[in-house]
Amino acid sequence: MQSIFMNKGKKPGEAELKTALSKTFPYWKTLEEFTLKTEPAAKGDWYFSGAKFGWSYRISDKKRVIIYLLPRDGFFKAAFVFGRKAYEEIMASDISDEIKNELKAAKPYAEGRGIRLEVKSKTMVSNIRKLVKIKIEN
Repeated sequence: MQSIFMNKGKKPGEAELKTALSKTFPYWKTLEEFTLKTEPAAKGDWYFSGAKFGWSYRISDKKRVIIYLLPRDGFFKAAFVFGRKAYEEIMASDISDEIKNELKAAKPYAEGRGIRLEVKSKTMVSNIRKLVKIKIEN
């Protein structure tokens, strides 16, 4: 599924994002603010990933992307790549079994295992906050 924002010449603004995400916009803002507060060296910015994928929002520290926020029509996805140490910490944590199973099923690459989580309700936000903390710590 592609980004809701596909026009390379127009970086999405907050008003367009709010309209596109509808009721999930506050969850986006919560995760963005939480990540930036938890890792003060982090910065968020929009990236155009090509005609096939469109615009995505990345929050990165000096060495890596902490979280990718991928806008869709009426919701968004939060994406992560976890290295071995973070993977093991997640598996030992109280994060939902649904997320653990998705991470277990993800193909391991040199940079780690990648997952994309749909954020359509508030229940996913607390798990994603835990994932952000684990990513920052590892």
